[in-house]
Amino acid sequence: MNSAAGPRDAGELDPYCDHTSVGVLVRSPHGLLMFQRATPPWGIAPVAGHIDGHGSPEQAAVAETREEIGLHITRLRLVHTQWKPNPCRRTPSGPVGHQWSVFDAEASGDLRPSARETRSPRWMTTDTLQQAAQRTAAYAAGELRWEDWERTPGLEPVWCGLLSTLGRIRLGQADRARIESAR
Repeated sequence: MNSAAGPRDAGELDPYCDHTSVGVLVRSPHGLLMFQRATPPWGIAPVAGHIDGHGSPEQAAVAETREEIGLHITRLRLVHTQWKPNPCRRTPSGPVGHQWSVFDAEASGDLRPSARETRSPRWMTTDTLQQAAQRTAAYAAGELRWEDWERTPGLEPVWCGLLSTLGRIRLGQADRARIESAR
């Protein structure tokens, strides 16, 4: 971002990756709020995005939640940070990957998903998250064709690793390694 410019518009995409991302696990008694990504990388994911023009990871978490699903954060807690070698649709300005800051969050307001970024928002329980992770593992193992994955994706690969590390899903080391290498 040019230092003389104001903050970027929500729809404006920086062409270069800043290698910093946030993930926001919005939770309720119904589970975690997840949706299918409408843009690459494909898969089911929570609110997530680059930090770039947003300032701090916390500011990015609040802004991305508002941009992607229209909710207002009422509680935000950092639960995990980790470098992940996951690609994105932007041009890398160095090694491929992101320093992730993952937050647990509670939110209020009416769900207003962004048509540009999201498809099929839903609350997912531990069981449905696990099923989505198993679908990703099956795709990484070559058991699903691209067309089948595209029609009914599993978890976005980076989220298999992050949610497994956080104990929200269970994947064996072999599945995690296949998912990491299948990107």
